[in-house]
Amino acid sequence: MRLFAIRDDVIAPDMILGYLVYYELSRCFYVELPDDSDPWKVPPVFSSFVSNGRYTIDSSFSRLFVRQRIVPQDRQNISQILVDNGLKEYDEFALLMLSMGHCEQDECYLEEVSSDAIPQFIQKRWETKVLDISPLETPSILVFFRNSMSKIVDVSKIAPSQAEPFLINQSRFDTIEVQPDGYGIYWTEQASVLHSDLFTHGVTAPLSLHDFHRFVQNRVVSASEACTILNCSRQNIDDLMRRGKLHPIRTDAKYKIFSRTEVMQRKKG
Repeated sequence: MRLFAIRDDVIAPDMILGYLVYYELSRCFYVELPDDSDPWKVPPVFSSFVSNGRYTIDSSFSRLFVRQRIVPQDRQNISQILVDNGLKEYDEFALLMLSMGHCEQDECYLEEVSSDAIPQFIQKRWETKVLDISPLETPSILVFFRNSMSKIVDVSKIAPSQAEPFLINQSRFDTIEVQPDGYGIYWTEQASVLHSDLFTHGVTAPLSLHDFHRFVQNRVVSASEACTILNCSRQNIDDLMRRGKLHPIRTDAKYKIFSRTEVMQRKKG
């Protein structure tokens, strides 16, 4: 994870307007804005969010903020631009770093800060990040949060319209995954729900045996399946375990079982 302060020395000198969070392996962006943000001072793409009391920006709109600051992929001379800047392929993050977020639309720019210095207001929000999930009968999911709470959420009430095709078909619904670092759940970047919405709209879960069985069916993988997901050998899996990077749920001499989410998070970085 890399963390960047969003600054604007013209509108708000000596202030941090927000933070851009970037996950390198999954190439996902998220923006966190302070609770006292002024809709007239934040980058325009976030103004409506702040006006509606929303300060965590989903990956789709965070990526829109980034794309406003880089050369578009359909630019006529994009191949030459990449060559001139030493890039072998179109990479949004690499292009963003070339200008550190400066663009002609506003006076904002980025300043990288240590991920160890995450502000308290962000740490507080992240207490409701998602540890794991289990799809139940559509449109409900069982969500386990970092603060040790678990809730059942009817996602049809909070998911965007892009998620509708996944809510009317159980097999497609079951393809739901946890976003990088537990930011929420998603089927696609546009069909996603943030962890804060899941926590706010969920009902504290009294778990049933059926629910647990659904969890096991959907959210645990064997060592062989983990190798396939991570495209690695059994020896690599053993090495990840020895280094504390992968934690088996159960193990004996013949087999190991892992959390599918932990394996997927390892793949995404």
